[in-house]
Amino acid sequence: MMLKVETLDLFHGDAQALDQVSLGVEAHSVVAIVGANGAGKTSLIRTVAGIHKPARGRILWHGQDIAGWPSHKVCELGIGQVAEGRQIFPTLTVRENLETGAMLKRAKAKRHANLERVLALFPKLAQRERQAAGTLSGGEQQMLAIGRCLMGEPSLVMFDEPSLGLAPAVVGEMLRTIRTLASEGLTVVLVEQNVAVSLKLADRAYVLENGRIVLEGTGAELLADDRVRQAYLGL
Repeated sequence: MMLKVETLDLFHGDAQALDQVSLGVEAHSVVAIVGANGAGKTSLIRTVAGIHKPARGRILWHGQDIAGWPSHKVCELGIGQVAEGRQIFPTLTVRENLETGAMLKRAKAKRHANLERVLALFPKLAQRERQAAGTLSGGEQQMLAIGRCLMGEPSLVMFDEPSLGLAPAVVGEMLRTIRTLASEGLTVVLVEQNVAVSLKLADRAYVLENGRIVLEGTGAELLADDRVRQAYLGL
C-alpha cells in the first residue's frame, strides 16, 4: 500500500473535522473522495499534505508514519497537492511559476525534462511562458497549478476540486488530463464536486460525511449504489 490513513482525527478548534478516518491508496491507482461541502474532504487532503496536524491516527507512506510532518518534508517524499482555488503566484510569469515547483531537492535533477513534459501536456502554457500568471483564464491557471505540481516530481498527486469554477468544456479537458496522468502511472487522489465523473475515473472510492467515512468500494460499485445516486447524483 502506497498511502494508508488509519483512524485519523482532526480538530479545528473545538470542532471535529475528521473522525476516525481510514482509507488506503494503492500505487498507480485513482482514488476518489466524495461528499458534500463541509464533509471534511479538504481537511483530509491538507492533513495528509502536512498543512494540518492530526490529533490522533497515522498516515503511513510506504509503511512510514508521517502524521504531523511539516509540509515541505511531505513534498520531498513525493506527495504533491493541487490545492483548491489554484493558488498560483499571479505576478510571476508562467515559466517562473513552473520553476518554483522544481525547487524540491528530489526534482532539481529532472527539472528540464519535467518542464518539457509539462509544456507538452499543456501547449497553452508553452504559448504563454512569459505571460503573468494572473492574466491567464481560469482553465489556464488550473493547468498551471497542475503543471507546477508535476514539476516537483511527485509519485502521488492529490487534486482538490480541480474543476471548481471552470466552464464545462474546460472541466472535460481537465479531467481528461488527470486520466492521462493516471494512465502514465501517476497515483491520484481526487476530490471532485462532479461525483459521477470522479467515480467513473476511480479504481476505489470513499464517501465522507461529517468527517467520517460512511461508504467505500470500487468506483463502479459506488456509482451503482442507491444511497450515492440519491444523495449526490439526484437519481
